[in-house]
Amino acid sequence: MEIAILSGKRSKDPNTRVGSCIVNEKNRIVGIGYNGLPNGLNDDEFPWGNTGDYLNTKYPFVCHAELNAILNSTSISLENCKIYTALFPCNECSKVIIQSGIREVIYLSDKHHDDDIFIASRMLLDRAGVNYRKLETTIDKMELSYNEENV
Repeated sequence: MEIAILSGKRSKDPNTRVGSCIVNEKNRIVGIGYNGLPNGLNDDEFPWGNTGDYLNTKYPFVCHAELNAILNSTSISLENCKIYTALFPCNECSKVIIQSGIREVIYLSDKHHDDDIFIASRMLLDRAGVNYRKLETTIDKMELSYNEENV
């Protein structure tokens, strides 16, 4: 989960920085992603707001972290992999998770639990037999240091 959170720090989204990390059956990282624009597009040329006219928000333009982790995968197959994601996946990401063969979703937050797209997401995952669970941890925060004495 720390890798997922760390990758989310790369997102330019001022409101929601989500990262995802896929691991194979040996717990080796095979994909990492964060929510952002498609490759080659300039972050400064698109809106990042989350309210107002649809075309003036981020929603029609941003690729979610789960999708990017799957697309950035280094593995030929994601069958039986797990995806760690900071935010419970939406219905569109759940479809891609199911199609890719990922068998488990581990998430940190489910703050949009009662929104229709997340209810639909759980319905899709349940019917496809993809397990999901909230990460239970006693770790409150993670700290990085660039001080070479800590290396």
